[in-house]
Amino acid sequence: MIGTEQMNLSSYGRLMRTHWRRWLAPALLVSAAAAVYAYVKPDVWEAEQALIVRNDALGRESPPGKFRQPEEMKTLLETTLELVRGRGVLAGALAVVGPSDDAQADQVASWPSDEAIEELRRNVKLTPPKGAEFGKTEVFYLEVRDRRRDRAVALCRAMIDQLQLRAKALRNDRAESVIAELLRSVTLAREDLAEATARLRGLEAAMGGDLAELKAMGEGNAGDSALRRTATEIRAELRATESQLKANEELLTLLIEARDHPQEDFAIPQRLLDAQPTLRQLHNGLIDARLNAARLAGRMEPHHPLLIAADEAREAVEQQMRDELSAAIRAMTIERSLAQERQAMLTDRLATVNTRLDRLAELRADYLNLLAEVNNRKTMLERNEQNLAEARAAKAGAEAASLIAAIDEPDAGTRPIGPSRIVLAAAGVLAGMLCGLGVLCFSLPAGAAAQPAGGSIAELAGRPAAAASSRRPPASLELPPDESRADPFADPLEADSVGTGGRLPLDAVPTAATAPMGAQF
Repeated sequence: MIGTEQMNLSSYGRLMRTHWRRWLAPALLVSAAAAVYAYVKPDVWEAEQALIVRNDALGRESPPGKFRQPEEMKTLLETTLELVRGRGVLAGALAVVGPSDDAQADQVASWPSDEAIEELRRNVKLTPPKGAEFGKTEVFYLEVRDRRRDRAVALCRAMIDQLQLRAKALRNDRAESVIAELLRSVTLAREDLAEATARLRGLEAAMGGDLAELKAMGEGNAGDSALRRTATEIRAELRATESQLKANEELLTLLIEARDHPQEDFAIPQRLLDAQPTLRQLHNGLIDARLNAARLAGRMEPHHPLLIAADEAREAVEQQMRDELSAAIRAMTIERSLAQERQAMLTDRLATVNTRLDRLAELRADYLNLLAEVNNRKTMLERNEQNLAEARAAKAGAEAASLIAAIDEPDAGTRPIGPSRIVLAAAGVLAGMLCGLGVLCFSLPAGAAAQPAGGSIAELAGRPAAAASSRRPPASLELPPDESRADPFADPLEADSVGTGGRLPLDAVPTAATAPMGAQF
């Protein structure tokens, strides 16, 4: 092997000219192999088809067909990728296109075979647009490779058709499973709603006339319900009746005192006079009669006819006033009895209303809970029915259209992919040269690259060596056993210089003084 000494281009050129057999053979072998491979290598064509995806148009808050979140688009693209690599799409495309021309008889009989499906799976891939990330854009590319251009295009077109069919079938299957689940949910929701409605119906039937009041209490305006307003009115009327009854009792007491003590009738309160207009007139007349009698008594004798007439008139007015007081007492007694009866009636009505309010207060919580349960189950039923309608619409849409659409037609280009045959052959020649140089470098013995270009070791032995006579080596120089062996690639000049037995003449050994620059021993 070449040692670690420095080498230049002239050294490599000398080695290549001297040992041309060592590097030419491997270079020719590698170049020939590369040329054969470039000649027999089949062309590989790649058909490319741009596709675009959209979202479902039903049940979306965003515009129809648009994605609300990037994760939705990424999920759909991942699903599409799995469909493309699925056995159903690959086998369907191969069945449509048919076997290749070089397919064997057993493969044609069982077409599409597992080997063909696996090979197509390796030759199919989905890629994003140039400079984009997969899952970030609605557009992606389907790439299919094959040895024939027309077959690559046909496989790409068949893959797109099978992908759309499989995507429709997948959406249809998913919609059917959702429909089955929603049908069960709708049935359960209807049963729950019927059961809750029956319980609510029984409670409302038990309420009777208080149902409207109970509903009003459930609407959030329980503080101003009709029954509570009635109770408030009854309480106000009862307070007025009690006030009137108390006033009547006081007036009745005053009337009785005025009847029993007519001489003190002038002390009758104004309220009593206001309540009895006739009594007011008699009271005023009595006052006038008494004033007239007193005035006459001051001017006349007690037996004077005018005074006697005034006294008789006064007594007549007093008697009439007592009669009127008796009538007023009877009327006031009747009015007091009516007030008492009205008070009792209002008290009974208030007790009845309070009883109804207490009963409604006890049932209000249960009724509101039951009403909320019915409304909740009704809402759930409506939501499930809406979801069921959307699922059925999605199933119909899956049968009518696909979420994956092709842009234009598949394109396979004008040249196959990969390097051309000329480029492969040139690369093979270059690789052969490098291989030959490697074999040359690793097959030469150490120090071979240090020989000068002017001659061999034997020629160097004839040069003067006086300066190194004191450092002359022994009579003979034994070569290492490995280097004394015969080398099939050695040159004749090297063989003559070595001689038989692996010994060099003493005069042929170059010394340090006579050896050229760069030579090593």
